[in-house]
Order: sequence, then structure tokens, then C-alpha cells
Amino acid sequence: MSKRVAIAFTGPSNSGKTTLVEKISRILIKKSKVAIIKNDPKDKAQFDIEGKDSHILSQTGAEVVITSPTRTTYFSQREKSLDDIVDMVNDFDILLVEGLKTLPLPRIAIFRGEIDKNYFDCSEAIAIDDSIDISLYQIPSQIEILDLNNTNQIIEWIKIHAKEI
Repeated sequence: MSKRVAIAFTGPSNSGKTTLVEKISRILIKKSKVAIIKNDPKDKAQFDIEGKDSHILSQTGAEVVITSPTRTTYFSQREKSLDDIVDMVNDFDILLVEGLKTLPLPRIAIFRGEIDKNYFDCSEAIAIDDSIDISLYQIPSQIEILDLNNTNQIIEWIKIHAKEI
């Protein structure tokens, strides 16, 4: 079995996390099995419609799996550790995690407009675009600076730094 690796992305709302994860996933999926975990801290994601079976069942508090010919959706009402999530997803080469700052993974913080230095403690790299004047910030020396618009550069960083799980 080939090694499985994981990397995480973090950053403020509307910084471009989902867009970056989507771009990276579309490239990596050509050669690898990719899994994505997205945290929804404000519980805004809409998976189903009120009154439908999947909604009714997911509201019970039970662990619920809804399957169809095109997808399987897992609704969990319990917090999961990284190991729990890896066990559930299971079949992947690269796991991309959006959010979940508590998971022990190498992490890229994404910023547009301004940098929030509160993310430095949990990040090994930052990805920024030209909306940020880097000279206005003191970036800790151990944090690598990546170009948010250079997907290939970010993928190369991931290949070097992703954690084997």
C-alpha cells in the first residue's frame, strides 16, 4: 500500500480556502486518490431540504449514512479525531483538510487583503496574493511564503511537507 498523506488549510472567512482546495484537488486527482474534509464551524452548509428523509434522519443525533447511485453522505453528530476521519474516508492518497485547526497536520494559512498573525502559531506556510504588502508584516522565519495564485508551487510544498498518516 502506498503512503497516505494529509495537509491542512486555514484562514479567515472569504480568504479563498475552498477555491484553493478545489484547484489543488482538480490537479492532484489526475494522478492520486484525493479526499477532502471541510469543516463547517458556523454550521452553514446545506446538505438536504427540511422535511426530506435525509434531513429528518440527520436531525436525530445518530450517525447517519445516506447513499444514492451517485454519492454517499455521512452525517455525524459527534466530534471526530483525525484518526477517526481517516478510518471513515479510508481510500485515498492525499487528504486535504479545510479548517479544523486542532488537527495535528502541516498547515497553509491563506490570506487576501491582510494577514492575521493569530494564524502563525498553527501554520507552516502562508499563501498570499498581491493584495497583501508583505513588507508591512513580520513573518516568522520558519513560515514559508507561497503565492496563492501559483497552484503548482503550493502543490510542490504539499509534496514536501504533507504528513504521512
